[in-house]
Amino acid sequence: MALLAGDGLLTEAFRLMAGTSGVDPRSLLRVIHLVGSAAGYQGMVGGQVVDIQSEGKPVDRALVDFIHSHKTGALIHASVTSGAILGQGTEEQVKAISFYGEKIGLAFQIADDILDVEGDSKTMGKGVGGDASKKKITFPAAVGLQKAKEIQSRLVEDAVGALKGFDEKADPLRSLAVYIIERKK
Repeated sequence: MALLAGDGLLTEAFRLMAGTSGVDPRSLLRVIHLVGSAAGYQGMVGGQVVDIQSEGKPVDRALVDFIHSHKTGALIHASVTSGAILGQGTEEQVKAISFYGEKIGLAFQIADDILDVEGDSKTMGKGVGGDASKKKITFPAAVGLQKAKEIQSRLVEDAVGALKGFDEKADPLRSLAVYIIERKK
């Protein structure tokens, strides 16, 4: 049922996008391509497959970068970039938002890894330590907990820096980037 639900929801997303009116058709096609890539084997599905296949294998920084940038990170990137495209941003603005999305997408995945190490199971509503017990490849396993936090902070700084050309209307994106490393669940 879970697989069917996932298939149904993904199909529904494309049905809804394809039925959108009042949007430049080229922009809409660009967004459909972007979301399809982020959700499919080039993005979330591919990252999840590599994540599952890598359990119990030696930790490798390049591999953890690949996994994290292709899982939820790809979907976050596609979401914010799609907004910039559909909001009729200039190509320079779309590139800046795209860079922002790449950085916060990876920071989000690192936050999940960190929370699995030092999060509070009551606050999170789930157990901690599951990644280590499954011998998953994570940032703390690859570089250590402190270095993972430093990388995450740098990613958020880079993301917020990418928004320097935007006015206060981008403040929610700035706040979202900071929330990613402050969140507790």
